[in-house]
Amino acid sequence: MFFSNPPLFPSVRKATVLFFIFVSRGKKMTSSRRHHLKSLMLQIAASWIEQEKDDIEAAKEAYMSENCPAPDLSGDQAALLEICKKLHAAIDKIDEARYDAEAKVQKTDKELEDLKLKVIELAGVKKPALKKVRMSADAMLQALLGGKHKVTMDLRANLKQVKKEVKEEPTEAVGDWRKNIEDKADRKKMFETS
Repeated sequence: MFFSNPPLFPSVRKATVLFFIFVSRGKKMTSSRRHHLKSLMLQIAASWIEQEKDDIEAAKEAYMSENCPAPDLSGDQAALLEICKKLHAAIDKIDEARYDAEAKVQKTDKELEDLKLKVIELAGVKKPALKKVRMSADAMLQALLGGKHKVTMDLRANLKQVKKEVKEEPTEAVGDWRKNIEDKADRKKMFETS
């Protein structure tokens, strides 16, 4: 933009819009011509700003003279006290009107917020695609409970230790292995012969 911090006057906006419309018509112009046009537009915008300031001041003075005439301070103390009471009553009325206006504004702001929330609810919330995450049970609990808690999910640690009892057969019962083979061979012969 051709000025760094533009004022918020409507006349400046009009001037910039007119300038950009003129420049964007597609006609090529030299940089000196463009610079000259910019300076002219800035001068016009500055004069419009001064005119708007004067109009605002005139409107303020007209409103104040119409609604707040200058008090007549000639008279005795009782008359001045009466004027002060009238001024206080007027200030109270204005404060009540201001309070009512603020209450209305707050109420409409709340209604606007409610309506925005309803619009969002009606539009629906798009659920993002879930990503597969490989996470151990310890890491999941730590994420849920926060970094303060150190949680371990070693389920085997909570189990009871059971010692296996090894049955020891007496060595006498086992006997000689050759004898057992011979006995089995005799049984085989018995089945074959019958």
